[in-house]
Amino acid sequence: MMPLPYMTQSLCPECLKVIPAEIKAENGKVVIEKECSEHGFYKDTYWGSEEDFLRVEKWWCDGRLDNPRTETNKGCPQDCGLCPEHKSHTGLALIDVTNRCNLSCPICFANARSSGYVYEPTLEEIRGILENLRANEPVPAPAVQFAGGEPTVRKELPEIISMAKEFGFKNIEIASNGLKIAESSDYLAKLSEAGLSTIYFQFDGITPEPYIAARGKDLFPLKKKVIENARKVGFDSIVLVPTLVRGLNDAQVGGIIDFAVQNVDVVRGVIFQPVSITGRIDREKLDEMRITIPDLMRLAEEQTGGTIKAKDWYPVSSVATFSKALGHYRGEPAVEFTCSPHCGMATYIFVEEGEIQPITEFVNIDKFFGTLEGINKDYERNSRYGRIKAKLRLFFSLRHFKKKGRVIKLVRNIMNKHSYDELGEFSRSSILIGAMHFMDPYNYDLQRVSHCVIHYGIPDGRIIPFCAYNTLHRESVEKELSIPISEWRKRNAQTAKAEI
Repeated sequence: MMPLPYMTQSLCPECLKVIPAEIKAENGKVVIEKECSEHGFYKDTYWGSEEDFLRVEKWWCDGRLDNPRTETNKGCPQDCGLCPEHKSHTGLALIDVTNRCNLSCPICFANARSSGYVYEPTLEEIRGILENLRANEPVPAPAVQFAGGEPTVRKELPEIISMAKEFGFKNIEIASNGLKIAESSDYLAKLSEAGLSTIYFQFDGITPEPYIAARGKDLFPLKKKVIENARKVGFDSIVLVPTLVRGLNDAQVGGIIDFAVQNVDVVRGVIFQPVSITGRIDREKLDEMRITIPDLMRLAEEQTGGTIKAKDWYPVSSVATFSKALGHYRGEPAVEFTCSPHCGMATYIFVEEGEIQPITEFVNIDKFFGTLEGINKDYERNSRYGRIKAKLRLFFSLRHFKKKGRVIKLVRNIMNKHSYDELGEFSRSSILIGAMHFMDPYNYDLQRVSHCVIHYGIPDGRIIPFCAYNTLHRESVEKELSIPISEWRKRNAQTAKAEI
């Protein structure tokens, strides 16, 4: 735990040099302040609630990274690759298969049309990235997401998905705007047959306005068509991903959750992404757009009539306690999401006859996880008595479940069966409501970067944390490994110009 205020390292939003920063409480919020000797003073909202910030502080934990790929030379975040200073292994890997897209969105991380070049790793380069990710120790990367740009404009996408399946990835995702999937249910069936597990689906609202403002056109009818096509082919794992911008779609949080509930047969989750400021912006505009995870949690509570309360949300890092216990119990390391507790928050809801029930109605999360922490300490004593005591604790931990039924059954199955499929069964019985707030140069915190569990794999063998890649490394990586648009068009004369 780090009591407020405390010092960290951040970036100057202008020159991107590493500079000291202070994170402190102010008027019930948490802010980050820093000053660059060349470009002056900067201040931004770090978390919208001091109370929530302090509530989740206890979930800080370090993970393991047994085989870093780069050395410590210049310091974080320049040594990313991953370097020996990194404190977490890969929970979710990302691979950009292209920077081409069939949209041109101002809030996008990557766009060939605006950059002037095409970044598109070859199939052999992608194979090398997949192999590198599965070589991670102590745990091979379990999940991979193919992104871009828009991955569905890459004609070899089914082949790429099949390749990931061959390498043993348990969850294979694409981050997609859904335009091509809306056009053809047969295309979605082809992706599913290749091994696609989940569509991480760009979904900004339930009316035309957010799409017109953020994407340039009303895409909501097409979004509904993707849901219809998924239902048509029996594809049941779509995660809605709204980019949340204050004043744009923050009034639709409850409506988006309700849309997920109404389509619970195919929608597995909603992951809100508070907007990251990718370019320079003045202070007034920054304040207008900035929205943080605590703001979202309160919007969800207000707009669901108190059904999903702010206190129902827990940090993504809290599940590391469960993962450690699972690893001890099974005798082999499990994937541990040891990111900063301020990176992401989530809760699960169950839908019974159209009614929402948060997971906190079924289990006392704090007491259950507290028991698991005791189990981990028992196992770490590395004695026969400790192991016996740990198993007894595990048995008695079930008393923290308030309601019997499928939740407790699912937890028992996850603990008793050495199968990743049990986690899939849990996800199919519930809807994940969560948020990941990726950093930008204004709210950048190197302590968070060093704990990141979402990593980009790139062709040169490096594995780079998400916020380091998109803020510092993307441009140099893509320029080094790209070709001009004109050259790409010569090589791919049959590909529509709209897909640049």
